[in-house]
Amino acid sequence: MTLVIEGCAVATVDPAGTEYRDGHVVVRGNRIAAVGPGRAPEVQGGNRIDGRGCLLTPGLVNTHHHLYQWVTRGLAADATLFEWLTTLYPIWAGIDADATRVAATGALASLARTGCTTTTDHHYLFPRDAGDLLGATIEAAAQVGLRFHPTRGSMDLGQSAGGLPPDSVVEALDDILVASQDAVSRWHDPTFDSMLRIGLAPCSPFSVSPELLRESATLARELGVRLHTHAAETLDEHDYCLRTHGCTPAAYLEQLGWVGPDVWYAHGIHLDDDAIATLARTGTGVAHCPTSNARIGCGVARTADLLAAGVPVGLGVDGAASNESSSLIEEPRNALLFARQRGGPSALTVRTALELATIGGARTLGRAAEIGSLEPGKLADLALWRLDGPAHAGIEDPVTALILGAAPPLAALVVNGRIVVRDGEIRTIDEAATGRDVARAQAALVAKAG
Repeated sequence: MTLVIEGCAVATVDPAGTEYRDGHVVVRGNRIAAVGPGRAPEVQGGNRIDGRGCLLTPGLVNTHHHLYQWVTRGLAADATLFEWLTTLYPIWAGIDADATRVAATGALASLARTGCTTTTDHHYLFPRDAGDLLGATIEAAAQVGLRFHPTRGSMDLGQSAGGLPPDSVVEALDDILVASQDAVSRWHDPTFDSMLRIGLAPCSPFSVSPELLRESATLARELGVRLHTHAAETLDEHDYCLRTHGCTPAAYLEQLGWVGPDVWYAHGIHLDDDAIATLARTGTGVAHCPTSNARIGCGVARTADLLAAGVPVGLGVDGAASNESSSLIEEPRNALLFARQRGGPSALTVRTALELATIGGARTLGRAAEIGSLEPGKLADLALWRLDGPAHAGIEDPVTALILGAAPPLAALVVNGRIVVRDGEIRTIDEAATGRDVARAQAALVAKAG
């Protein structure tokens, strides 16, 4: 199919920062065929969208999430991270494949509504006899229609061994490695057009053994997939690593081979200058999750310092149980506000914030050649934002309106050349039915724990 969007402002987020006050994009199949000013060239047939009053950007890229948490939102609302985890682990221990599929569908629909075309998922919880949980998230992503980068997470350090999670939700090291290899062989698609790529993701320094971290890194590199984990999120984690391993979380991960252009950390809040220099030197990325970090009170990441050093940085909504709205378009705004709170008014510009949400996320996931900017030959992942309503009228610069104004409605969301959202409505699923399913699954899960 050919799709033409014209009459809109266009922020390409290409290396030159090219923008058009009145421009167009032509999509053929799943690729961007043309981007430019003014009206599009005449195209035979296809679908044409009038973009007047809108801003067209690349689709947003979500670099950290826990989809299953969509059915446990609103709990432990005033807790620290460790308190939050110890409250929720007993509830999560009852999750199964059906609840995971329902949760993932709800969470992915929310992401689509807020401009997301590519998302990760860090699923590290595999209770015994729960069914195919990773497969359930993959099924949901295919149904909603988003480009998906799920990671096969893991935990092998339960409470009896000095870890934080209950023993009922951790797995044996050998079982994890077998399941990780199986996930890659079943689902990973490394092609340019890929809608599905798998990574390996031991959960965190306080829930996995050093052996699991080391063996997962070796396996991922043998299989040619990326590595992901939580790192430097809280001072509690920092103190745990000093007490248990005699070094900071960043130094501990470096010792175990967890640095390189195939690695990205979630959060990266409590990083010192040496750690930032190491990430920059090795090309290790960071998924910055400003809303979740604020929700749990973990601290404010050194985003400006990371960018100045050359660290790849993307944005993430994080798990829905620590970011109930899970609105990806809120993340660049919050990243900007928190960076300026830390470093002053010039710490982060509105266009840098948009870059974090698009090409920055693509770079963090190793897909900057395929997604993250509007350039001919790249995959057709586009977000068309309506900015002609009362909430944005009078803001002359459309990028400023998008980043600093209220979250705007979507006129269209295109993923891989397919229209997933049109005029604020998701075309791929029944949202009302999904909402009922989420409420049912949430009630059943809490009752099971209870």
